[in-house]
Amino acid sequence: MNNGRASSVVGRIHAGLVLTENWILVFILFSMLFIAVMQIVLRNFFGFGVIWAETLVRVLVLWTALIGAMIATRQGKHINIDILTRYLSSRAKSAVTAAVNLFTASVCGIACYYSIVFVALEYQDGSLAFASVPNWLCESIIPFAFFIMAARYLLLFIAHALQFARPTA
Repeated sequence: MNNGRASSVVGRIHAGLVLTENWILVFILFSMLFIAVMQIVLRNFFGFGVIWAETLVRVLVLWTALIGAMIATRQGKHINIDILTRYLSSRAKSAVTAAVNLFTASVCGIACYYSIVFVALEYQDGSLAFASVPNWLCESIIPFAFFIMAARYLLLFIAHALQFARPTA
């Protein structure tokens, strides 16, 4: 396969992943909204509600936050303090940005590791979040999201490190 076709395939895979991430977030947001409104209507007009609805909404808030964080890292719209980098040359800016991205990837990697340990402990505990859904399944988004964010920051580190390493003319 030639290089042009390979990059085309990679581009399509990336576009498919972006679309999937976005649709999952939209689905979760609408599900959360539907469940909350349904619970309000059931309680106010019929005097009862779904027992586990509030717990499910809390879980969906967690999933929304972490998928939103994944999307923010994908788009480069995460929280960023760039006072120092405004005054640096482009080469120095690449070095600082590479270092920050490596540090952030490391923190996300550590968070991923410990969240895997946490989810494994929840799995061993066997407790339920709501209905018959185990806690570990609800919390499984935590290591997944931190893994994706660590991978993205690692790729950003590599890109900025290569940019820094490129000889200047």
